[in-house]
Amino acid sequence: MTIADTDVLIDYLAGKGEADAVERLLGRGVLRTTVISRFELLSGAKNPKQLARLVQLLRAVPSLALDDTAADAASEILERSGYPIAMADSLIAGIVTSNGGTLLTRNRRHFERVPGIRLA
Repeated sequence: MTIADTDVLIDYLAGKGEADAVERLLGRGVLRTTVISRFELLSGAKNPKQLARLVQLLRAVPSLALDDTAADAASEILERSGYPIAMADSLIAGIVTSNGGTLLTRNRRHFERVPGIRLA
């Protein structure tokens, strides 16, 4: 399962970056995101038009939840791995690793420091 990070979905809406990869994955119905990215996207909408585009995209991209297993994994990543990573990114990484997914992100240098995470 491929899980899109916030930056990739923003780029998709702008028609740049990994837009082609996102389009292919959407077409196959195999793209997911996290509730953390969902929150970041919706809270970052600057106007009603942008919000409407985000809502439409998020209808097509199911969000994976932050459950107990993902929260435990995120805690390990944030507190015990020795890698400086933002809380939101540790939550995303926890969701990705606990679901056995592969993270599609533009921020590879940041996430590649997370033990056990697979990056697309």
